[in-house]
Amino acid sequence: MDVYTRAHDPMDDQIVDLGENARLIHLEAGGVQDIHKLVVYSYLADLLCELESFAERSGLQYDLIHSHYWLSGWLGRCIQRSWDVPHITMFHTLGAVKNTIGMGEDEPQLRIRAEKELAKDCHRIIAATEKEKEDLIRYYDASPETIGVIPCGVNLDLFRPVDKGIARRQLGFDDDSIILFVGRIDPLKGIDRLLMAMTYLDGRQGPRLVVVGGDDDSEAELERLQELSQELHIQDSVTFVGPVGQEELPCYYSAAHVCVIPSYHESFGLVALESLACGTPVVAAGVGGIEAVVRQGETGYVLKDNAPLRLADRIAALLSRPDAGAQSVSSTRASVLGFSWANIAEAIIEEYRQVLGNHVARAC
Repeated sequence: MDVYTRAHDPMDDQIVDLGENARLIHLEAGGVQDIHKLVVYSYLADLLCELESFAERSGLQYDLIHSHYWLSGWLGRCIQRSWDVPHITMFHTLGAVKNTIGMGEDEPQLRIRAEKELAKDCHRIIAATEKEKEDLIRYYDASPETIGVIPCGVNLDLFRPVDKGIARRQLGFDDDSIILFVGRIDPLKGIDRLLMAMTYLDGRQGPRLVVVGGDDDSEAELERLQELSQELHIQDSVTFVGPVGQEELPCYYSAAHVCVIPSYHESFGLVALESLACGTPVVAAGVGGIEAVVRQGETGYVLKDNAPLRLADRIAALLSRPDAGAQSVSSTRASVLGFSWANIAEAIIEEYRQVLGNHVARAC
């Protein structure tokens, strides 16, 4: 398996071994630097040339293409024709859905057109949820027969419980109750709703909200949220940590009493899986595939929306639970063992088998 991506860091080798029979290959287009994802669109033709040249120089032939996100899907759509191999795609998010929700900047029409063409031309679409399948049919006229539904998976070797006391000392938290948010700093994530929910909790349990995430593109939204926390007079109870590495996240999940996902939209809701794998319950708006992940009243609560009072009520319910210690952590983690990478990978491989089999049958 070769994974192609655009080179963005001059320190990276062109070819990186990921494991047995798996490599990551960096292709140069538009310079070796970070650029906005929409700017990548203008370099897709260059990436296509680089990809085909690399494959030809290396004497490579592939049996199947699996693209992720619409930009990679554009490349996959081109090379499926020139190489005459089947093409599977996974969108992860849909531009038409984001525009319908109306949070943040509108996605450009070029993305909407590209996704619609891709949905019709690829051999198979992998959707993370039944809702995404419905959206593909509704907005892009995708054929139901071409869509398979496979949830996201979680790395259970990385995301595992850490002793709460050790995690808190390592992170420097001494508050009685920690509420955690992990994700992009983006209006779509509903962090402002969580800040408003904190005003209903302040003085009752006196919890601290820890917000993990953000990058250079989210500075304006981060500033807005910091100003909102001051307006709400909760700035002393909110910590904006910034981005952290994946290997650090288990400590944050384990240090928290509850992880909150107040999003207006999620393509799946991977944070819920990660949190539960670390033994920490979840309060979430009913978006993406979260209803299939969280066991209502047992490992957390799924709400009909992200109304601040509703969020606060369920957060308070979890904070007031008697501490069941290791038994509770263990049972919470056990609830998501079926979402292991091994199980999800096997489901993906079965899709590959079917698509390849159909392609060979048509060729005969």
